[in-house]
Amino acid sequence: MTWITTIDETTAEGELARIYREIEEGRGKISNIMRSQSLAPGAMKAHMDLYMELLFARGGLSRAERELIAVVVSVENGCAYCTEHHAEALAAWWRDRERVARLREDPDSAGLTEREAALARFARTLTREPSASGRAGVEALRSVGLECEEILQATLITGYFNFVNRIAEGLGVEAPPGEIGGYRY
Repeated sequence: MTWITTIDETTAEGELARIYREIEEGRGKISNIMRSQSLAPGAMKAHMDLYMELLFARGGLSRAERELIAVVVSVENGCAYCTEHHAEALAAWWRDRERVARLREDPDSAGLTEREAALARFARTLTREPSASGRAGVEALRSVGLECEEILQATLITGYFNFVNRIAEGLGVEAPPGEIGGYRY
């Protein structure tokens, strides 16, 4: 599952066991990205809280837009684990697996709306070369109608997935059969 020791939910005790229960109750099951952080339960809890806030809080970007950013960033970073997870979530929102496959291959071929395309370009640029995004990136989002709150969300979600991609890739987090899907979206 990872290149380091992990503690799964069947052998967890104390704070870790409590955190695992909370995650399972909220998400439907526990992902390997969370298990990979089992030696640092406090960080795992903070990570899950941030994930829930950025991906599920009301207001601003739609859930599909948030998942679109997750997929674009994860593809850009070559993170198979996060790409698979969030492509599955995006497919649940778009109800179009072929479109998700096209997004993964080339966002320009995915039939994105002007707003979605601007979000994808912003996420790619901020991931590839953060200093190149700058004011022009923000203005490009404004030009398609995004408000300041939504621009902040897009930036936070892009940064978050760059962070998580590095955890997954740095620790060798795997997505074996059964890992993808079955979560509450």
